[in-house]
Order: sequence, then structure tokens, then C-alpha cells
Amino acid sequence: MAKRYNPNLIHLRKCHKDKLSGAILEGSSRSGKSWSAVDFIIFLCVTNTDITINIIRETYNSFKTTLYDDFNRRFPDFGLPGPAAGLKDLATFWLFGNRVNFLGADNPAKFEGAGCDYAWFNEMLDVPQAIFDQQEQRCRRFWWGDYNPKASDHWVFNNVCNRPDVKLLHTTFSDNPYISEKERNKILSYDPTNPANIEAGTADDYMWSVYGLGKRSAPEGLVFPLVTYIDKFPDNIEKIGYGLDFGYTSDPTALVKVGRSGNNLYLEKMLYYPFDNAGSLAPFIQQALGGHHCWADSADPAMIADLRSMGIKCLAVKKFHGSIEYGIDLLKRFKLHIVQDQDFRREQENYKWREVNGIKLNVPIDKFNHLWDATRYYAISELRHC
Repeated sequence: MAKRYNPNLIHLRKCHKDKLSGAILEGSSRSGKSWSAVDFIIFLCVTNTDITINIIRETYNSFKTTLYDDFNRRFPDFGLPGPAAGLKDLATFWLFGNRVNFLGADNPAKFEGAGCDYAWFNEMLDVPQAIFDQQEQRCRRFWWGDYNPKASDHWVFNNVCNRPDVKLLHTTFSDNPYISEKERNKILSYDPTNPANIEAGTADDYMWSVYGLGKRSAPEGLVFPLVTYIDKFPDNIEKIGYGLDFGYTSDPTALVKVGRSGNNLYLEKMLYYPFDNAGSLAPFIQQALGGHHCWADSADPAMIADLRSMGIKCLAVKKFHGSIEYGIDLLKRFKLHIVQDQDFRREQENYKWREVNGIKLNVPIDKFNHLWDATRYYAISELRHC
């Protein structure tokens, strides 16, 4: 059995021993968070019988390029065969009479009945809060999560890390006794204070902050990097409208109030919650609109028709090829002011341009965009001739 221990493993075992609800492992790249979690699973399976451990990531397929390898590399150090060795797909494996499941957050239906004794949220910042809530309420003993802090604001930071029944540990690559020299040198190459890195062109403030120092930082390549957060929606705005983006099950329905004054746009989240039918959504929309109309995604004409039949002034936005990029361009013509809100801040700090081989494309990712899509529907319909 391995003799060296990572502080992340010590943290997990202490939180478990102290009977806390959960533990958070926050840190830089290669700080040993995942391997410590694998070690902890082995510990749990050695000291228990007939338990279930659920491992949750953003998607099921993402396990195949990440944790499969971690398990296969670490298990032999304990004299155990890698559970995914030679396999292209692994949903469940057994260890000393205990069951370990791999679950993707992209299949929310699985979590409605997915009870477990222990749960591990791998790369927790990519897991929706609704999935975390569903799993935590069905976790009988203890859970833990890990992440690189690739955002400066997130529901995990605001709603989980500060809980008295949850303990946070921050580590960096320098805490990991298993890191290779090649991995260490790669991370050190990001250090923007090293003249050799600057000369070599490898210095990178964001990469060093997140993956070297493990600090919470807003990512590069944001679609809307320049916004101002304000405390309240201002009075006496010359023009007010609303944008609506439908969401079902795990995706939220987003309603945004938009006010225009000269070259300034003021945005406020009015609704951010999944609704699977117009009947349950209508009362919330009716109250928020206050007699105004809203622009919604024309891809769901049935929902729009149902809302209109209930007396809500819901109009279908006229989308066209390139309308996403055009709507973003319209919004960028204005100074954006956003009423303080953690959902809006999370989307603003994670809504990025797509990249292929390090090259940014003029197409945004299809994530962290519910509030922005709602705002864009308003912009396309109301701001084209401003």
C-alpha cells in the first residue's frame, strides 16, 4: 500500500470522521484532488460492506477521458486491478462488496431515485445546482466535491462552501507528493512573474491564477467581459422590455427585465427556474411583466401559444441564420449594467467564445447562456434600429 498521503485525503478522512455533511477540495491543477478521492473510495470500501458510492460529473462521457484513467493508474498501487482496464464503457464496478456508480449530470432523471451512502462531485463547478440538491438529499452518510476554481462567483462558493456542516480545503500542485517533474514544470511555465516565461511566451495570468495558485478567477474569452454590477434597477428608464428563454427539467426558464437609457442597458433577472409547462409558468410571468410584453424563443411555438391563451403578451422573436452573433453584437453596442445576482454573475463569468485548438471562434458556447439568450431575444426585437 502507498506510504505517502496527500493533504486532500487527510482532509476527507477527518471531515468524514467528524461526521460533517460534506467536504470541498478546491485547488490548482495537479494538486492531487482526484487521486485523493480515489484513495478515499478505496478506504471506504475497505472499511465498509454493502455501501453505494455515486460519482457525478457534468456528462457521463467525460468519465472516459478522465476518471477511468485515474482509477486505472491508482488502483495498482494498492494491488488492485484497474476497474476500467480494457473497457470502453463502465457504468458500475464493485470493490470488496461495495458498489461504485458513474453518473452524468446530463441525465437528470437518474438522480430522482439515485440514493447512495456516499457521493463524489468531480469538477463540481460544472455540475448544476439542481443535480447537487437532488443527490445530496438522497446521500445517507457523506459527500465531497472537487474543482479547479475557474470562476470568481458560483453557486458552490455562495451556497455550499460557507455552510457550517461543510469544510473547505485549498491546495496547490506543490502539495501533491505524486506530481511528476514534467507536470510541475508545465504549471510553473504559466507564472507571469518569471522573466523566462515572458520571453518564451508561456506566461499567462489566468492560467497561473487558476491552475498554478488555485485562486478563484474569471476566465478569459468571455462574451461579455465588460459589465457593471449595480444594486437596483434604476427608476425613470425611458424604455423597458422583457426577454424570455424557456427551460425544462434541469435548464432554467430565464426572464430578464431590460431597460434602455441612451447608450446604457440595465438588466435584471426576474425568473430563473425550470418549468415544464405553461400552466405552472404563467403566474410567475404574469406577475413579473406587470402588463408589459415579452419576447420569447420562436423554437417553442406551443409554449408561446399556451401563454398567450392565458392572457400573457408573449411574442415570438424572429430568429435567422447568424442571429446569435448578431444579438450579441447589438448588446455590445451598449454599456451593460446588471442588478447584482449570483445567477447572472455566474453566467457572465462563464459564457465564453468557443475555442478549437486554442483559437477563439466567433461562436459562443451553448452553456451559461439562459439569461443572455433571454436578453438577446429582447435586443433582436427591440434594439435593431436604435
